[in-house]
Amino acid sequence: MADPAPAPLARVVLGVTGGIAAYKAAELARLFVKAGVAVDVVMTEAATRFVTPTTFQALTGRPVATDLWASGASNAMDHIAISRGADGIVVAPASADFLAKLAHGRADDLLSTLCLARECPLLVAPAMNVQMWSNAATRRNVAQLAANGVAILGPASGDQACGEIGDGRMLEAQDILDAVVASRVPKVLAGKRVLLTAGPTFEAIDPVRGITNTSSGKMGFALARAAAEAGADVTLVAGPTALATPAGVDRVDVVSAAEMADAVLARVDRSHVFVAVAAVADYRPAQVHAQKVKKKPEPMTIALEPTVDILATVAARAKAPFCVGFAAESQDVVKLGEEKRRRKKLAMLVANRAQDAMGADDNEVTILDDRGAHALPRMDKLALARRLVGEIAARLPKR
Repeated sequence: MADPAPAPLARVVLGVTGGIAAYKAAELARLFVKAGVAVDVVMTEAATRFVTPTTFQALTGRPVATDLWASGASNAMDHIAISRGADGIVVAPASADFLAKLAHGRADDLLSTLCLARECPLLVAPAMNVQMWSNAATRRNVAQLAANGVAILGPASGDQACGEIGDGRMLEAQDILDAVVASRVPKVLAGKRVLLTAGPTFEAIDPVRGITNTSSGKMGFALARAAAEAGADVTLVAGPTALATPAGVDRVDVVSAAEMADAVLARVDRSHVFVAVAAVADYRPAQVHAQKVKKKPEPMTIALEPTVDILATVAARAKAPFCVGFAAESQDVVKLGEEKRRRKKLAMLVANRAQDAMGADDNEVTILDDRGAHALPRMDKLALARRLVGEIAARLPKR
């Protein structure tokens, strides 16, 4: 099985160009250091007008390079030496001017020279005014960089320092760090379309009450992120949850089990893999009241009817995708999980204790397949998701 975990990140070169978003680069440097990554910061002269080199030196504990002509420990060859042995160069913010330099192979300062003389991956996080980003020249430059193998991170859309609104905001520091990590994940699902469900469903009783559960959606969202990191085209059908959409994931929001089933069945024929992580309600009220049901002294009886079994419906299709189920049990986890796997005719099922998994940031699961039960140790849900993506990739039909 290919290792689905990202390759270790030991040292990066953080390039900072001139722009108000340079303050976000300080946070990015802090996050890299917090993650145990050594950071060598290289600043353009314009960048020093926004944030001082002293700031980055304090955050990284390492000297900051700004001058192509300064001689130092590397015998005046910093324009080559700084990037040697680095796991990547990350330019954040990358101004319109700097993108133009890269696209045309110019090397008239230390940072642009480093980028041209590199042996490691180059990732850039553009940051500029919305009109500059949409300008035809910038669009050509970005397209050329992408064709040259440079990873383009963002930009985001929103309010800008100039007062205008639109594309051109630099991604937040955490998003950039996540993208750098994702770039180092083996692409074991490249070319695959993955459809997932996540979170709870909500089955209405009246306009203000309903039947739901304590699922946070964290495991499903982590799996969506891990699948996207592994190169898959990912669609996530999500029940009610406030979790942020993982980068590179197409999200479809639903509320009820019926809505989730409709969203899944409308997309499943285009999918190679279906992963049913959502905690779908097994029952819904047979009658939904149009108005709020008033409280009365006597007991209230609600008639329930079964909801559609989304996973079983998909698995029973003539040309079903590779189906992965989840089973949250409160007792006899492996026994009941295996019964569910066989009943729904699944190639793979992930079983866990409901009371340990619901809402938690980590989990301990057992993978069930035709070869038996395979217990995994407790780990945080993103690490577990990456491991499960590797297990799924290893079991996919070789065609």
